[in-house]
Amino acid sequence: MSGEEERDGVRLTHLDQELFEGAGATKRNLVDYLDAVSVPLIEALHDRPLSVIRVLRDQPPFMQKNLPKYTPSWVRRVDIWSESSRRSVSYALCNDRRTLLWFANQRAVEFHPTLFRVGAEDEPSWLVLDLDPPEGAAFGLVVQVAHLVGETLAEAGLAAAVKTSGAKGLHVVVPVTGATTEQVAAATRALAARAERRDPALATTAFVRDDRHGRVFLDSTRAGGATVVAAYSPRVRTGTPVSFPVAWSRLDGIAPRDFTVRTAPAVLGGRDLWRELLPEPQRLAESLIDEGRRIPIARVQAMHEGKRRARARRQSSQDP
Repeated sequence: MSGEEERDGVRLTHLDQELFEGAGATKRNLVDYLDAVSVPLIEALHDRPLSVIRVLRDQPPFMQKNLPKYTPSWVRRVDIWSESSRRSVSYALCNDRRTLLWFANQRAVEFHPTLFRVGAEDEPSWLVLDLDPPEGAAFGLVVQVAHLVGETLAEAGLAAAVKTSGAKGLHVVVPVTGATTEQVAAATRALAARAERRDPALATTAFVRDDRHGRVFLDSTRAGGATVVAAYSPRVRTGTPVSFPVAWSRLDGIAPRDFTVRTAPAVLGGRDLWRELLPEPQRLAESLIDEGRRIPIARVQAMHEGKRRARARRQSSQDP
């Protein structure tokens, strides 16, 4: 089998190379997988500014936001001002198979879209809770917390879909409408805090890892310009697993390793499971938003706490 071919006008090269160490897959496996799930994956990426994680040979993985100068002219793009870097970033819009195949040939393994679509930068369409289990924990632990989150959402009158992160956690996604970035961020904090209160021995909103003490982290910081790995996206992990949609009723019977670039297409069977499982967009209650506004932003709180602890350590070292 040749190491080169062409699909949809895109020249694909070095297809027989290992994707990355431990991938258990070649570049051809990546291309074939992305091509097989192109329709539902493009649906998940459509009109969302895209960041990708690429893995070049003999180099560590890196995230690419700004499109390189050699990007073909037919790749759609959008320029967005970045406050953090104080410059305009040219993001790709992966809206068609040809663009997806071009990214595959660039050894783009992970696909991370924004929570908003172009033209609605201050109106996210997803509220995301990222459930991150502690190192070495069984996957069943994060499933228990997912059910806590599901119960919390139901009490708030909200519905969500859930997918594996493709790593060791789960993403709970609530489609929303009519809310600003700040409002969605506040509601996310409120929902995380409510879920934590349901079982504080199992779940935590502590942003500082040392403060989690073996509990599952309810990450409520996916807001604003944040991204989330797309449904069906591969991950740079041993065995090349993919982020995969799972019905709530099936959560207790699955493991992240069940879905890889080699196995996921057969499980899908040509369906767009993520689209089937996502509920209709919902409006957020003002009371939920107001509750979240009274909760400190986790990253900011962690930064201040880190400075406080550093001052305390310095003071302790200076005391006689």
